[in-house]
Amino acid sequence: MPLLEPTLWQDGPTLTGGAAPVVEPATGRTLATLALAAPADVAESAVRARAAQEDWARAGHMERAAVLRRAGDLFAAHAGELREWLVRESGSIPGKADFELHVAAQECYEAAALASRPAGQVLPSEAPRLSFTRRVPAGVVGVVAPFNAPLILSIRSVAPALALGNAVLLKPDRRTAVCGGLALAAVFAAAGLPAGLLHVLPGGAETGAAVVADPLVRVVSFTGSTAAGRIVGELAGRHLKRAHLELGGNSALVVLKDADVEAAVAQASWGTFFHQGQICMTAGRHLVHASLYDEYVERLAARAEALAVGDPYREPVHLGPLIDRGQLERVHGLVEASTERGAKLVVGGTYEELFYRPTVLAGVADDTPAYAEEVFGPVAPVRSFATEEEAVALASAGPYGLSLGIVTRDAARGMDLAERIPTGIAHVNDQTVNDEAVAPFGGVGASGTGARFGGEANLDAFTELRWTTVRSTPARHPF
Repeated sequence: MPLLEPTLWQDGPTLTGGAAPVVEPATGRTLATLALAAPADVAESAVRARAAQEDWARAGHMERAAVLRRAGDLFAAHAGELREWLVRESGSIPGKADFELHVAAQECYEAAALASRPAGQVLPSEAPRLSFTRRVPAGVVGVVAPFNAPLILSIRSVAPALALGNAVLLKPDRRTAVCGGLALAAVFAAAGLPAGLLHVLPGGAETGAAVVADPLVRVVSFTGSTAAGRIVGELAGRHLKRAHLELGGNSALVVLKDADVEAAVAQASWGTFFHQGQICMTAGRHLVHASLYDEYVERLAARAEALAVGDPYREPVHLGPLIDRGQLERVHGLVEASTERGAKLVVGGTYEELFYRPTVLAGVADDTPAYAEEVFGPVAPVRSFATEEEAVALASAGPYGLSLGIVTRDAARGMDLAERIPTGIAHVNDQTVNDEAVAPFGGVGASGTGARFGGEANLDAFTELRWTTVRSTPARHPF
Protein backbone atom coordinates (compact mmCIF):
# COMPACT_ATOMS: atom_id res chain seq x y z
CA MET A 1 0.00 0.00 0.00
CA PRO A 2 1.44 3.44 -0.87
CA LEU A 3 2.47 5.52 2.10
CA LEU A 4 0.79 8.62 0.69
CA GLU A 5 -2.74 7.43 0.07
CA PRO A 6 -4.69 10.65 -0.63
CA THR A 7 -7.38 9.73 1.88
CA LEU A 8 -4.74 9.56 4.61
CA TRP A 9 -2.94 12.80 3.82
CA GLN A 10 -4.72 15.04 6.29
CA ASP A 11 -5.85 13.08 9.30
CA GLY A 12 -7.44 15.11 12.07
CA PRO A 13 -9.64 18.22 12.12
CA THR A 14 -11.06 19.30 8.78
CA LEU A 15 -9.15 22.29 7.44
CA THR A 16 -11.28 25.24 6.39
CA GLY A 17 -8.94 27.36 4.26
CA GLY A 18 -10.25 26.06 0.94
CA ALA A 19 -8.71 23.74 -1.60
CA ALA A 20 -5.51 24.20 -3.59
CA PRO A 21 -3.89 22.25 -6.42
CA VAL A 22 -0.56 20.46 -6.03
CA VAL A 23 1.22 21.66 -9.18
CA GLU A 24 4.14 20.05 -11.00
CA PRO A 25 6.35 23.04 -11.95
CA ALA A 26 7.96 21.21 -14.87
CA THR A 27 4.64 20.73 -16.66
CA GLY A 28 2.04 22.86 -14.90
CA ARG A 29 -0.05 19.74 -14.33
CA THR A 30 -2.14 19.29 -11.21
CA LEU A 31 -0.90 16.24 -9.30
CA ALA A 32 -3.51 16.32 -6.55
CA THR A 33 -5.68 18.64 -4.50
CA LEU A 34 -5.15 19.44 -0.84
CA ALA A 35 -7.00 21.33 1.86
CA LEU A 36 -5.48 24.53 3.21
CA ALA A 37 -5.48 25.69 6.82
CA ALA A 38 -7.14 28.91 7.88
CA PRO A 39 -5.92 30.78 10.98
CA ALA A 40 -8.85 29.38 12.98
CA ASP A 41 -7.63 25.86 12.19
CA VAL A 42 -4.27 26.71 13.75
CA ALA A 43 -5.91 27.51 17.08
CA GLU A 44 -7.85 24.23 17.11
CA SER A 45 -4.75 22.24 16.20
CA ALA A 46 -2.75 23.95 18.92
CA VAL A 47 -5.31 22.92 21.56
CA ARG A 48 -5.23 19.31 20.37
CA ALA A 49 -1.44 19.33 20.20
CA ARG A 50 -1.10 20.65 23.74
CA ALA A 51 -3.45 17.98 25.09
CA ALA A 52 -1.55 15.19 23.32
CA GLN A 53 1.85 16.60 24.30
CA GLU A 54 1.32 16.12 28.02
CA ASP A 55 1.22 12.31 27.72
CA TRP A 56 4.02 12.30 25.14
CA ALA A 57 6.29 14.28 27.48
CA ARG A 58 5.68 11.69 30.21
CA ALA A 59 6.43 8.80 27.87
CA GLY A 60 9.78 7.15 28.43
CA HIS A 61 12.70 8.17 26.27
CA MET A 62 12.84 4.66 24.81
CA GLU A 63 9.29 4.97 23.50
CA ARG A 64 10.02 8.29 21.80
CA ALA A 65 13.32 7.05 20.41
CA ALA A 66 11.67 3.94 18.95
CA VAL A 67 9.18 6.07 17.01
CA LEU A 68 12.00 8.18 15.59
CA ARG A 69 14.03 5.13 14.59
CA ARG A 70 11.04 3.59 12.82
CA ALA A 71 10.43 6.88 11.02
CA GLY A 72 14.03 6.86 9.78
CA ASP A 73 13.59 3.33 8.49
CA LEU A 74 10.38 4.32 6.70
CA PHE A 75 12.07 7.11 4.78
CA ALA A 76 14.39 4.45 3.36
CA ALA A 77 11.67 1.83 2.84
CA HIS A 78 9.45 4.24 0.90
CA ALA A 79 12.24 6.09 -0.88
CA GLY A 80 10.87 5.38 -4.36
CA GLU A 81 7.45 6.86 -3.64
CA LEU A 82 8.81 9.84 -1.73
CA ARG A 83 11.48 10.51 -4.35
CA GLU A 84 8.80 10.82 -7.03
CA TRP A 85 6.98 13.46 -5.01
CA LEU A 86 10.18 15.43 -4.39
CA VAL A 87 11.04 15.34 -8.09
CA ARG A 88 7.59 16.21 -9.38
CA GLU A 89 6.34 18.63 -6.74
CA SER A 90 9.55 20.54 -5.94
CA GLY A 91 11.39 20.24 -9.28
CA SER A 92 14.33 18.35 -7.76
CA ILE A 93 16.56 16.16 -9.87
CA PRO A 94 16.55 12.54 -8.56
CA GLY A 95 19.99 12.89 -6.98
CA LYS A 96 18.88 15.89 -4.97
CA ALA A 97 15.74 14.02 -3.90
CA ASP A 98 17.85 11.06 -2.76
CA PHE A 99 20.03 13.43 -0.74
CA GLU A 100 16.95 14.83 1.00
CA LEU A 101 15.72 11.32 1.81
CA HIS A 102 19.11 10.33 3.18
CA VAL A 103 19.29 13.41 5.40
CA ALA A 104 15.68 12.91 6.54
CA ALA A 105 16.47 9.40 7.74
CA GLN A 106 19.65 10.59 9.46
CA GLU A 107 17.77 13.42 11.16
CA CYS A 108 15.37 10.85 12.62
CA TYR A 109 18.20 8.60 13.83
CA GLU A 110 20.05 11.52 15.40
CA ALA A 111 16.83 12.73 17.00
CA ALA A 112 16.25 9.27 18.46
CA ALA A 113 19.61 9.60 20.22
CA LEU A 114 18.59 13.01 21.60
CA ALA A 115 15.78 11.46 23.61
CA SER A 116 18.27 9.91 26.06
CA ARG A 117 20.88 12.69 26.19
CA PRO A 118 21.89 13.86 29.69
CA ALA A 119 18.99 15.94 30.87
CA GLY A 120 20.81 18.36 33.19
CA GLN A 121 23.38 18.57 35.97
CA VAL A 122 23.61 18.51 39.75
CA LEU A 123 24.49 21.92 41.21
CA PRO A 124 26.18 22.91 44.46
CA SER A 125 23.92 24.72 46.91
CA GLU A 126 24.39 26.82 50.06
CA ALA A 127 21.29 25.22 51.57
CA PRO A 128 20.85 21.58 52.74
CA ARG A 129 19.11 20.40 49.61
CA LEU A 130 19.53 18.65 46.31
CA SER A 131 19.85 21.27 43.58
CA PHE A 132 19.84 20.33 39.90
CA THR A 133 18.84 21.38 36.41
CA ARG A 134 16.85 19.31 33.98
CA ARG A 135 15.68 19.83 30.44
CA VAL A 136 11.93 19.74 29.93
CA PRO A 137 9.97 19.94 26.67
CA ALA A 138 9.03 23.41 25.50
CA GLY A 139 5.48 22.21 24.81
CA VAL A 140 4.10 22.97 21.38
CA VAL A 141 6.65 23.89 18.70
CA GLY A 142 5.69 25.80 15.56
CA VAL A 143 7.70 24.92 12.43
CA VAL A 144 7.44 27.05 9.29
CA ALA A 145 9.35 25.55 6.36
CA PRO A 146 10.06 26.70 2.76
CA PHE A 147 9.82 25.09 -0.68
CA ASN A 148 13.43 24.67 -1.76
CA ALA A 149 14.52 21.64 0.28
CA PRO A 150 11.09 20.87 1.67
CA LEU A 151 11.77 17.53 3.33
CA ILE A 152 15.07 18.45 4.98
CA LEU A 153 13.95 21.88 6.13
CA SER A 154 10.88 20.41 7.82
CA ILE A 155 12.31 17.22 9.32
CA ARG A 156 15.34 18.90 10.89
CA SER A 157 12.99 20.69 13.30
CA VAL A 158 10.11 18.22 13.48
CA ALA A 159 12.23 15.17 14.39
CA PRO A 160 14.21 16.63 17.31
CA ALA A 161 11.20 18.52 18.63
CA LEU A 162 9.18 15.28 18.79
CA ALA A 163 12.07 13.27 20.21
CA LEU A 164 12.44 15.75 23.07
CA GLY A 165 8.78 15.42 24.08
CA ASN A 166 7.10 18.25 22.20
CA ALA A 167 4.12 18.39 19.87
CA VAL A 168 4.50 20.16 16.53
CA LEU A 169 2.44 22.42 14.29
CA LEU A 170 4.09 22.24 10.85
CA LYS A 171 3.28 24.92 8.27
CA PRO A 172 4.91 23.86 4.99
CA ASP A 173 5.05 26.06 1.93
CA ARG A 174 1.80 25.45 0.07
CA ARG A 175 3.80 24.81 -3.15
CA THR A 176 5.48 21.78 -1.58
CA ALA A 177 2.91 20.78 1.00
CA VAL A 178 3.10 17.07 0.18
CA CYS A 179 6.85 16.39 0.21
CA GLY A 180 7.45 19.06 2.88
CA GLY A 181 4.51 18.30 5.14
CA LEU A 182 2.03 15.55 4.44
CA ALA A 183 4.80 13.06 3.69
CA LEU A 184 6.20 13.62 7.18
CA ALA A 185 2.77 13.13 8.72
CA ALA A 186 2.34 9.85 6.83
CA VAL A 187 5.78 8.59 7.87
CA PHE A 188 5.28 9.40 11.54
CA ALA A 189 1.77 7.95 11.60
CA ALA A 190 3.14 4.71 10.16
CA ALA A 191 5.99 4.83 12.69
CA GLY A 192 3.48 4.81 15.56
CA LEU A 193 3.51 8.46 16.65
CA PRO A 194 0.44 8.97 18.86
CA ALA A 195 -2.37 10.98 17.31
CA GLY A 196 -2.47 14.72 17.86
CA LEU A 197 1.28 15.30 18.14
CA LEU A 198 1.99 16.41 14.57
CA HIS A 199 -0.38 18.75 12.73
CA VAL A 200 0.33 19.70 9.12
CA LEU A 201 -1.18 23.08 8.25
CA PRO A 202 -0.51 24.10 4.63
CA GLY A 203 -1.30 27.70 3.88
CA GLY A 204 -0.09 31.18 3.17
CA ALA A 205 1.50 33.93 5.24
CA GLU A 206 -1.61 34.45 7.37
CA THR A 207 -1.51 30.79 8.44
CA GLY A 208 2.17 31.07 9.31
CA ALA A 209 1.48 34.20 11.34
CA ALA A 210 -1.24 32.36 13.25
CA VAL A 211 1.24 29.58 14.11
CA VAL A 212 3.76 32.12 15.41
CA ALA A 213 1.21 34.08 17.41
CA ASP A 214 -0.80 31.24 18.95
CA PRO A 215 -0.42 31.40 22.75
CA LEU A 216 0.07 27.63 23.05
CA VAL A 217 3.07 27.67 20.71
CA ARG A 218 6.12 28.35 22.86
CA VAL A 219 8.97 27.97 20.33
CA VAL A 220 9.04 28.84 16.64
CA SER A 221 11.47 27.35 14.13
CA PHE A 222 11.40 29.32 10.89
CA THR A 223 13.35 28.77 7.69
CA GLY A 224 12.84 31.19 4.82
CA SER A 225 13.76 34.57 3.43
CA THR A 226 15.35 37.28 5.53
CA ALA A 227 12.43 39.62 4.84
CA ALA A 228 9.91 37.08 6.12
CA GLY A 229 12.22 36.17 9.00
CA ARG A 230 12.24 39.75 10.25
CA ILE A 231 8.44 39.67 10.40
CA VAL A 232 8.46 36.31 12.21
CA GLY A 233 11.08 37.47 14.70
CA GLU A 234 9.18 40.68 15.45
CA LEU A 235 5.89 38.81 15.91
CA ALA A 236 7.49 36.17 18.13
CA GLY A 237 9.14 38.88 20.23
CA ARG A 238 5.83 40.65 20.67
CA HIS A 239 4.39 37.40 22.06
CA LEU A 240 7.48 36.70 24.21
CA LYS A 241 8.46 33.42 22.61
CA ARG A 242 11.71 32.10 21.19
CA ALA A 243 12.17 32.18 17.43
CA HIS A 244 14.97 30.25 15.76
CA LEU A 245 15.51 31.88 12.37
CA GLU A 246 17.45 30.31 9.48
CA LEU A 247 17.29 32.90 6.72
CA GLY A 248 18.79 33.92 3.41
CA GLY A 249 22.36 34.07 2.22
CA ASN A 250 24.63 35.40 -0.47
CA SER A 251 27.60 33.18 0.21
CA ALA A 252 31.08 33.75 -1.17
CA LEU A 253 33.28 31.19 -2.88
CA VAL A 254 36.85 32.49 -2.63
CA VAL A 255 39.40 31.14 -5.10
CA LEU A 256 42.94 31.94 -4.00
CA LYS A 257 45.92 32.56 -6.26
CA ASP A 258 47.38 29.07 -5.70
CA ALA A 259 44.14 27.21 -6.51
CA ASP A 260 43.74 24.61 -9.23
CA VAL A 261 41.34 26.39 -11.58
CA GLU A 262 39.58 23.28 -12.86
CA ALA A 263 39.05 22.01 -9.32
CA ALA A 264 37.71 25.42 -8.29
CA VAL A 265 35.31 25.56 -11.24
CA ALA A 266 34.03 22.08 -10.40
CA GLN A 267 33.22 23.33 -6.89
CA ALA A 268 31.68 26.52 -8.24
CA SER A 269 29.38 24.80 -10.73
CA TRP A 270 27.85 22.57 -8.08
CA GLY A 271 27.70 25.30 -5.45
CA THR A 272 25.81 27.72 -7.71
CA PHE A 273 23.71 25.57 -10.04
CA PHE A 274 22.61 22.76 -7.68
CA HIS A 275 18.80 22.70 -7.52
CA GLN A 276 18.67 25.67 -9.88
CA GLY A 277 20.38 27.82 -7.27
CA GLN A 278 17.34 27.61 -4.99
CA ILE A 279 19.41 26.88 -1.88
CA CYS A 280 20.13 29.34 0.92
CA MET A 281 23.80 28.25 0.97
CA THR A 282 24.28 28.71 -2.80
CA ALA A 283 27.56 30.29 -3.89
CA GLY A 284 26.16 33.66 -4.89
CA ARG A 285 29.44 35.57 -5.14
CA HIS A 286 32.49 34.11 -6.90
CA LEU A 287 35.63 35.94 -5.74
CA VAL A 288 38.60 34.90 -7.86
CA HIS A 289 42.21 36.04 -7.76
CA ALA A 290 42.95 38.34 -10.67
CA SER A 291 45.62 36.02 -12.08
CA LEU A 292 43.04 33.23 -12.49
CA TYR A 293 40.00 35.34 -13.34
CA ASP A 294 39.84 35.06 -17.13
CA GLU A 295 40.48 31.32 -17.18
CA TYR A 296 37.97 30.78 -14.37
CA VAL A 297 35.21 32.68 -16.19
CA GLU A 298 35.89 30.82 -19.42
CA ARG A 299 35.87 27.39 -17.80
CA LEU A 300 32.80 28.10 -15.65
CA ALA A 301 30.90 29.33 -18.71
CA ALA A 302 31.84 26.15 -20.59
CA ARG A 303 30.52 24.01 -17.73
CA ALA A 304 27.32 26.03 -17.58
CA GLU A 305 26.71 25.60 -21.30
CA ALA A 306 27.19 21.84 -21.00
CA LEU A 307 24.55 21.39 -18.28
CA ALA A 308 21.21 19.90 -19.35
CA VAL A 309 18.07 21.70 -18.18
CA GLY A 310 14.65 20.09 -18.34
CA ASP A 311 11.94 17.97 -16.70
CA PRO A 312 13.74 15.91 -14.03
CA TYR A 313 10.95 13.33 -13.85
CA ARG A 314 10.99 12.46 -17.54
CA GLU A 315 14.59 12.96 -18.66
CA PRO A 316 18.13 12.92 -17.23
CA VAL A 317 19.03 16.54 -16.51
CA HIS A 318 21.31 18.56 -14.27
CA LEU A 319 18.81 21.33 -13.52
CA GLY A 320 15.04 21.20 -13.24
CA PRO A 321 12.49 24.04 -13.23
CA LEU A 322 12.31 27.02 -10.93
CA ILE A 323 9.45 26.65 -8.49
CA ASP A 324 7.02 29.08 -10.13
CA ARG A 325 6.59 32.08 -12.43
CA GLY A 326 7.21 34.60 -9.67
CA GLN A 327 10.59 33.10 -8.89
CA LEU A 328 11.53 33.03 -12.56
CA GLU A 329 10.62 36.69 -13.02
CA ARG A 330 12.70 37.65 -9.98
CA VAL A 331 15.76 35.75 -11.24
CA HIS A 332 15.53 37.09 -14.78
CA GLY A 333 14.85 40.59 -13.52
CA LEU A 334 18.06 40.57 -11.48
CA VAL A 335 20.05 39.30 -14.46
CA GLU A 336 18.65 41.99 -16.75
CA ALA A 337 19.21 44.71 -14.16
CA SER A 338 22.80 43.53 -13.75
CA THR A 339 23.61 43.76 -17.46
CA GLU A 340 22.02 47.20 -17.56
CA ARG A 341 24.45 48.21 -14.79
CA GLY A 342 27.43 47.05 -16.84
CA ALA A 343 27.88 43.37 -15.99
CA LYS A 344 28.83 41.12 -18.90
CA LEU A 345 26.47 38.23 -19.68
CA VAL A 346 28.96 35.48 -20.54
CA VAL A 347 26.47 32.63 -20.91
CA GLY A 348 22.84 31.91 -20.01
CA GLY A 349 20.28 34.56 -19.15
CA THR A 350 17.59 32.78 -21.16
CA TYR A 351 14.66 30.55 -20.27
CA GLU A 352 11.77 28.50 -21.60
CA GLU A 353 8.72 28.26 -19.36
CA LEU A 354 10.21 27.73 -15.85
CA PHE A 355 13.52 26.31 -17.10
CA TYR A 356 16.28 28.89 -16.61
CA ARG A 357 19.66 28.32 -18.21
CA PRO A 358 22.67 28.39 -15.86
CA THR A 359 24.09 31.88 -16.12
CA VAL A 360 27.54 33.41 -15.67
CA LEU A 361 28.04 37.15 -15.17
CA ALA A 362 31.49 38.77 -15.35
CA GLY A 363 32.66 42.27 -14.52
CA VAL A 364 30.34 42.66 -11.53
CA ALA A 365 30.70 45.36 -8.88
CA ASP A 366 29.26 46.31 -5.50
CA ASP A 367 26.10 47.71 -7.09
CA THR A 368 25.45 44.83 -9.51
CA PRO A 369 22.01 43.55 -8.41
CA ALA A 370 22.75 39.85 -8.98
CA TYR A 371 25.95 40.23 -6.92
CA ALA A 372 24.59 42.41 -4.12
CA GLU A 373 21.33 40.50 -3.58
CA GLU A 374 20.39 36.87 -2.98
CA VAL A 375 19.23 35.67 -6.41
CA PHE A 376 17.89 32.21 -5.50
CA GLY A 377 18.46 31.08 -9.06
CA PRO A 378 21.23 29.53 -11.21
CA VAL A 379 23.33 32.68 -11.57
CA ALA A 380 27.09 32.95 -10.94
CA PRO A 381 28.44 36.54 -10.64
CA VAL A 382 32.27 36.49 -10.84
CA ARG A 383 34.50 39.23 -9.45
CA SER A 384 38.29 39.49 -9.19
CA PHE A 385 40.48 40.50 -6.27
CA ALA A 386 44.18 41.34 -6.05
CA THR A 387 45.13 40.57 -2.43
CA GLU A 388 43.87 38.34 0.36
CA GLU A 389 42.97 41.45 2.34
CA GLU A 390 40.71 42.53 -0.51
CA ALA A 391 39.20 39.04 -0.66
CA VAL A 392 38.40 39.18 3.06
CA ALA A 393 36.83 42.62 2.68
CA LEU A 394 34.69 41.52 -0.29
CA ALA A 395 33.58 38.25 1.31
CA SER A 396 32.72 40.04 4.57
CA ALA A 397 30.76 42.82 2.88
CA GLY A 398 26.98 42.80 2.79
CA PRO A 399 24.41 41.86 5.38
CA TYR A 400 24.53 38.04 5.10
CA GLY A 401 26.75 35.54 6.87
CA LEU A 402 25.61 32.00 6.17
CA SER A 403 28.20 29.86 4.36
CA LEU A 404 31.69 30.28 2.92
CA GLY A 405 33.85 28.25 0.57
CA ILE A 406 37.60 28.69 0.06
CA VAL A 407 39.62 26.90 -2.62
CA THR A 408 43.40 26.74 -2.17
CA ARG A 409 46.30 24.29 -2.33
CA ASP A 410 47.25 25.34 1.23
CA ALA A 411 44.55 24.14 3.65
CA ALA A 412 46.10 25.94 6.62
CA ARG A 413 46.06 29.18 4.67
CA GLY A 414 42.42 28.56 3.86
CA MET A 415 41.58 28.01 7.52
CA ASP A 416 43.33 31.22 8.46
CA LEU A 417 41.36 33.13 5.85
CA ALA A 418 38.08 31.58 7.02
CA GLU A 419 38.74 32.83 10.56
CA ARG A 420 38.70 36.40 9.23
CA ILE A 421 35.31 36.18 7.49
CA PRO A 422 32.15 36.16 9.67
CA THR A 423 29.89 33.26 8.69
CA GLY A 424 28.01 30.51 10.48
CA ILE A 425 29.51 27.82 8.21
CA ALA A 426 32.89 27.60 6.47
CA HIS A 427 34.36 24.96 4.14
CA VAL A 428 37.97 24.85 2.98
CA ASN A 429 38.40 23.16 -0.41
CA ASP A 430 34.68 22.66 -0.81
CA GLN A 431 31.82 24.74 -2.09
CA THR A 432 29.20 26.36 0.09
CA VAL A 433 26.32 23.84 -0.08
CA ASN A 434 26.77 21.18 2.61
CA ASP A 435 24.49 19.66 5.24
CA GLU A 436 24.76 16.82 7.76
CA ALA A 437 22.35 15.86 10.53
CA VAL A 438 25.16 15.76 13.11
CA ALA A 439 26.42 19.28 12.36
CA PRO A 440 25.12 22.61 13.70
CA PHE A 441 23.54 24.78 11.04
CA GLY A 442 22.84 28.48 10.97
CA GLY A 443 24.14 31.89 10.00
CA VAL A 444 24.94 35.29 11.43
CA GLY A 445 23.76 38.76 10.53
CA ALA A 446 20.88 38.79 8.06
CA SER A 447 21.27 35.03 7.63
CA GLY A 448 19.63 34.29 10.97
CA THR A 449 20.08 33.88 14.68
CA GLY A 450 22.99 31.44 14.66
CA ALA A 451 23.32 27.65 14.81
CA ARG A 452 19.99 26.32 16.02
CA PHE A 453 19.81 22.99 14.22
CA GLY A 454 21.87 19.83 14.54
CA GLY A 455 23.40 17.96 17.48
CA GLU A 456 23.47 19.71 20.83
CA ALA A 457 21.94 22.85 19.31
CA ASN A 458 18.60 21.02 19.16
CA LEU A 459 18.59 20.62 22.94
CA ASP A 460 18.78 24.38 23.34
CA ALA A 461 16.24 24.94 20.58
CA PHE A 462 13.42 22.67 21.72
CA THR A 463 13.64 22.39 25.51
CA GLU A 464 13.53 24.64 28.55
CA LEU A 465 16.19 24.40 31.25
CA ARG A 466 14.45 24.12 34.63
CA TRP A 467 16.11 24.55 38.04
CA THR A 468 14.75 22.20 40.71
CA THR A 469 15.57 21.80 44.40
CA VAL A 470 14.49 19.08 46.86
CA ARG A 471 14.69 19.16 50.69
CA SER A 472 14.02 16.30 53.06
CA THR A 473 11.98 18.63 55.32
CA PRO A 474 10.26 21.96 54.66
CA ALA A 475 12.51 25.01 54.68
CA ARG A 476 12.33 27.59 57.51
CA HIS A 477 12.31 31.31 56.72
CA PRO A 478 12.38 34.47 58.91
CA PHE A 479 8.65 35.18 58.37
